[in-house]
Amino acid sequence: MGAQASPATLSRAEPDAALDTFPKYLIRNAKLFAGRVAMREKDLGIWQSWTWDEVLSNVRVLAFGLADLGVGRGDKVAICGDNRPALYWTFAAAQSLGAVPVPVYQDAVAEELRFVLQHAEIKVAVVENQEQVDKLLSIKAGVPTLERIVYSDSRGLRHYDQPELVSLEEVLKNGRGLYRSGPDLFETWVAAGKGSDISVICYTSGTTGQPKGVMLSFDNLVSGARLSVEFDRIGPGHEILSYLPMAWAGDHYFSYAQSYVAGFAINCPESADTVLTDLRDIGPAYFFAPPRIFENILTSVMIRMADAGWIKRGLYDFFMKVARRAGVKLLEGRPVPVLDRLLYAIGRVLVYGPLKNTLGLTRVKLAYTAGEAIGPDIFDFFRSLGVNLKQLYGQTESAVYLCIQKDGDVRADTVGPPAPSVEVKIAESGEVLYRSPTAFVGYFKNPEATAATKTADGWVHTGDAGTFTAEGHLKIVDRAKDVGRLQNGALFAPKYIENKLKFFPYIKEAVAFGQGRDCVGAFINIDLGAVGSWAERHNLPYTSYTDLAQRPEVYQLIQGCIEQVNRDLAAEPQVADAQVRRFLILHKELDADDGELTRTRKVRRGTVGERYGELVEALFSGAQRVPVEARVTFEDGRTGVIRADVAVADAATFAPDLRAAA
Repeated sequence: MGAQASPATLSRAEPDAALDTFPKYLIRNAKLFAGRVAMREKDLGIWQSWTWDEVLSNVRVLAFGLADLGVGRGDKVAICGDNRPALYWTFAAAQSLGAVPVPVYQDAVAEELRFVLQHAEIKVAVVENQEQVDKLLSIKAGVPTLERIVYSDSRGLRHYDQPELVSLEEVLKNGRGLYRSGPDLFETWVAAGKGSDISVICYTSGTTGQPKGVMLSFDNLVSGARLSVEFDRIGPGHEILSYLPMAWAGDHYFSYAQSYVAGFAINCPESADTVLTDLRDIGPAYFFAPPRIFENILTSVMIRMADAGWIKRGLYDFFMKVARRAGVKLLEGRPVPVLDRLLYAIGRVLVYGPLKNTLGLTRVKLAYTAGEAIGPDIFDFFRSLGVNLKQLYGQTESAVYLCIQKDGDVRADTVGPPAPSVEVKIAESGEVLYRSPTAFVGYFKNPEATAATKTADGWVHTGDAGTFTAEGHLKIVDRAKDVGRLQNGALFAPKYIENKLKFFPYIKEAVAFGQGRDCVGAFINIDLGAVGSWAERHNLPYTSYTDLAQRPEVYQLIQGCIEQVNRDLAAEPQVADAQVRRFLILHKELDADDGELTRTRKVRRGTVGERYGELVEALFSGAQRVPVEARVTFEDGRTGVIRADVAVADAATFAPDLRAAA
């Protein structure tokens, strides 16, 4: 993309109290940053760009086009598809009219879409392509409020003649005509909006049941974006790659709210398969990814190093030991011995620099991870390379803004102190509660759930268990409902154990069980790419995931990973008794289409435990093998059954390290 200005060289616009909605910010940005790029999209290998004034022009005519379809104040507009400029424009266009955008997951099956569209009372849906159109047409009878479906990509839709279908091109054409007849109307619509209006409804991932529609006002999102932009000194030069689902509150916060407030550009990748390539093209100064993405990046690095020649592998191993000793200290400006400082400088040339360049992280000045807890080992790996990775703690209900780590005061095991203007306290039950200007308005059409989550005086229950450190940092232990005790009274925090297991490239997903039991057991999903690569190097043939997962050699590989985690747990007094004693490798990958994961890839622990109840019992009964079958859903909607004879194996445990306790 060529040279880019450093974020430090670009001025940040001062907050203005009159800027209380994103359409108002858009008008400001079109004046202040008129010729500066606001959006890019890679199409057929070529990056297309739109400046802020061009974005305003497109949003304006799209607003007129939506008004022509009957969209008005209070109406709900669904947005569904991959990250595309036109879909981001739809947010601002709908908000300009006083309507409420409702983003939905593009990979959701038809029934999941039907629930959200019906519950949100969607009037118009703006989608990307034929896949989304087909799903909406299949459920339209169950969504009586849905009047029109607008599609942006017409491929495959030439012979569709349903009257409710209309192309985005036609909507924009009609919008241009209406705009010419009343050019001042757009500013009138925008001026009528106010901060207390509902800006967006984001549906939760539904970890424990049906998703809930979280109503976030402009005040919630604008205040959070303003505070975070000021906290991290984010300006127009902090470009970001927008590749995470638009329906996720995290993407809405980083790629929409912060972008409009700070004036930086967002970049939409060509496809999910080209994200890493596109990341290298852009070389953003600002990067955000949930823990799973960082886990996947680390896995790809480890696979590449395992396949490398002995010289390259030896250099990597040596200098990564140096990085673990000195990298984080250097990043935070702490003292480092002269020899380690010199070795790290050499490592930057030979290993760290080339590796960051390959990953597209060379220019990153600020990186965040959020969504769930990240394993400390994974977190420290990236920071040791010199990537200023920090943790952001929040939830959909807080507009993703609760705790932010300060530069120079970053801990792998905490999420930092409460962010500016946020109050956080720990209830007697151990649950984390907060009060913040970003706290949501309520759950759409669910006053009971709102009352159960948000108190009359504004305190919001997070559902997370946590503690404060002596330095005032918040430490999240686990989901409050998941933290439990073993039979002997020892603390059982499954997410903590699972994150340590997922540090290993061979383990894609882990689900720990132990509440009320005499020990801890775990389900393991192997990473097919990493274990497949390992199998090839060891001349181990296999035909499928199920076949590979049940190989004795693979069990030995995973057993070694688990026993290393047990050694680490033995050194931590609080969790030393929660070492994994028995495990099995699941015969299928956990899948969102099968209801085992949410659309944000979080494990539905209750669903997994119930669906594979006989396997859970096998972990604790002493059984060696269990015949099992599981129904799976294929991409085209068909279902099938996978049958397997799942082995259950033992792992060595270790005596607690009394020196650590002392």
